[in-house]
Amino acid sequence: MTDTLHPEDRKLITLARATRARNGVAEGAAVRDETGRTYVAGTVALDSLRLSALQTAVAMAVASGATSLEAAAVVSEAVAVPDTDRAAVRDLGGPATPVLLAGPDGTPGATITAG
Repeated sequence: MTDTLHPEDRKLITLARATRARNGVAEGAAVRDETGRTYVAGTVALDSLRLSALQTAVAMAVASGATSLEAAAVVSEAVAVPDTDRAAVRDLGGPATPVLLAGPDGTPGATITAG
């Protein structure tokens, strides 16, 4: 990974990558709340419920009492973060919240904002 990535952001990517690999899901995601706590999730693909990994991680943060987000990361084969995922981050963290996208090997790609 690049040396310019903050260690706490690198941690988010590592956690998301590990969840993706361990659970054998399409995506892994991690978010960090305003107190520094992290929430990690994988894609939810049930017949009655479909959530991306990032939507699930945000929901876990909200359910645990988080009131804001400092950052989010997604590990995926996708080349972009869907608008619906950015909206979930924006709802909790605001439009300036950074969202990191990394490939399956954990190599960081784009960093965008939830905006």
